Amino acid sequence: MEIHPIRNDDDHAAAIREIETLWGAIAGTEDGDKLDILATLVEKYEDRRWPNIDISDPIDLLNYAIEELGHSQAELAELLGSRSRASELLNRRRPLTVEMIHKISEAWKIPADLLVKPSRVAA
Repeated sequence: MEIHPIRNDDDHAAAIREIETLWGAIAGTEDGDKLDILATLVEKYEDRRWPNIDISDPIDLLNYAIEELGHSQAELAELLGSRSRASELLNRRRPLTVEMIHKISEAWKIPADLLVKPSRVAA
């Protein structure tokens, strides 16, 4: 893979795939340097793509995608199969499942590893 700036979600996905192949490379080697550079580029892109949000909480990330990235709760409901399921999820009464994570990640181009993290639950 030729290293270049990450400008869109497709570039981001390609960089993540390359990082996965380089994972565990020894620091100071050509592969280790490539891994370090790609990780830095991915981090910068993610900071620009999802700024000022707590990406450690998947529900906050979904709300950000709805409020700032042009997605809607209706679109989420269509992905998940029902409006009530989307509402329960966004109101923290239903946890994300692996199937939900996969669907959202594919459709909204949100890295699955950001959605897998535990989220706060409703009080």
